[in-house]
Amino acid sequence: MSTETDVLVLGGAGVDTIVHVPELPLPYADSYMIRPGIETRAGQSGDFVALGVNALGLRTRHLDMIGDDHEGELIRALHRDRGIALTTVPLPGGTKRAVNLVDPDGRRLSLYDDSRSREADRLPPETVRSLAAVSRHAHVSITYPCAFALPALREAGLTISTDLHNWDGLNAYHEPFAHEADLVFVSTTALADPERTMRQVVERGRAEVVVATAGADGAYLLADGELTHVPAVEPPVPVVDSNGAGDAFASGFLLGWLAGEPPWRCGLYGAVAGAYACTVPATRVDPIGRDRLLARAAELESRMSARPVRGGSVAPVAGGLA
Repeated sequence: MSTETDVLVLGGAGVDTIVHVPELPLPYADSYMIRPGIETRAGQSGDFVALGVNALGLRTRHLDMIGDDHEGELIRALHRDRGIALTTVPLPGGTKRAVNLVDPDGRRLSLYDDSRSREADRLPPETVRSLAAVSRHAHVSITYPCAFALPALREAGLTISTDLHNWDGLNAYHEPFAHEADLVFVSTTALADPERTMRQVVERGRAEVVVATAGADGAYLLADGELTHVPAVEPPVPVVDSNGAGDAFASGFLLGWLAGEPPWRCGLYGAVAGAYACTVPATRVDPIGRDRLLARAAELESRMSARPVRGGSVAPVAGGLA
């Protein structure tokens, strides 16, 4: 059967309320006067990846459980306005949501409402199988109940990616995602020993590539047993918000990975997309387009002092990660 979808995104649909605060951590006070105003908009991790790969020219479909509520309609409208196919399953507990506190430097603290999912929630297996049958690749968010869909995706022969976000390397909830995916993204934020965790993901699972994002320090890429550093890319304009930068990185990386580019170039695409995302206010959803990403990546590649060596690495990390 021919494919009609390049990237099937599972999970990660939700709504964020954005609150700009004077600093993080926020000192206790009875009240704060907030400017700019508090805004609610559709867009969490799965939404951002779907929008990101769609903006990069990949045929995209998003599947998730969404409530029959105002927040759910915001998500439907976002996908409808951007021309992204969305398949929804009723979520009895209501649409997932969070409050994001954003400081003047663009740093974010997310307060995630963990009460929306119920143990019995499932993405219907027949829906997962039918969408997987016409897709090339699945990006699986770690939101509940996406783990139950992993076997069907594997049986369908799709390649799988996932983002473990701020996993500590120990929480068992993340392990099915870490061990079933071919491409694994994770933040270094909560990892005591990022390199060890990255290598364990490869040893215990199916991953061909593991990427550990490190914010302003760039990212670390483990492929073919070799650990390399992907430098951060300077944003084209001042940073205003880091929200969605990791999802943008994943989207850019997927553009290269699905095109068969070497890992170092995929990492460059991710770094360019992530840097651009940091220039977009949290109240907007505006991913980088394909032409702009490729032009910026070509410009940076032409200035690289270290050319790709040994299977596509940019700069091997001496002594591993600190």
